[in-house]
Amino acid sequence: MQAFELGLPPVDHDKIETSMVKILEAVGEDPSREGLLKTPNRVARMYEELLDGYRTDPAKLLNGALFDVDYDDMVIVRDIEFNSLCEHHMLPFYGVVHVAYIPRDKVVGLSKIPRIVDMFAHRLQVQERMTRQIADFIQEVLDPQGVAVVADGVHMCSMIRGVKKHESSMTTSAMLGHFRTDHITRGEFMAHLGRPTAHR
Repeated sequence: MQAFELGLPPVDHDKIETSMVKILEAVGEDPSREGLLKTPNRVARMYEELLDGYRTDPAKLLNGALFDVDYDDMVIVRDIEFNSLCEHHMLPFYGVVHVAYIPRDKVVGLSKIPRIVDMFAHRLQVQERMTRQIADFIQEVLDPQGVAVVADGVHMCSMIRGVKKHESSMTTSAMLGHFRTDHITRGEFMAHLGRPTAHR
């Protein structure tokens, strides 16, 4: 749990609401006006939702969905949508994650891979760390022959402030096991990412 920053205490709504009132006052707003009256409470509930990845129970997430299967070829789950909050400015970044692994006796239920992505995306993050955490967690849970994770994200902190580059995006990758040591395996995975899927 500690290795993956899990099991944090519940969100303190009162502290967030008090802080939001101060922020509204600091930017010159009136927290008591009708449109802002419930904003501190809304923000507190929003952060609890957007940062629930710190409080996900991995056992409940997996829910026993590990299966013994005689299969040792590549499993790929593509185009998993994610949204996260950049820890530097607390602005959103979002995009898609592609995950592959080569089983060693065990596979995980298909729906669990997107849930693993959400567990690490729903926290204060940088894309590089999020990508590696997803790979490390799958490696820890499944002990596969290899794991590959590629994330493509766009970051609001570079789109609406600072350099204001609306068309820029960021790609990060984490390769473990065969994906790191075998360029043919890695190349096969990357080739799959360039192919059309069933829905496009």
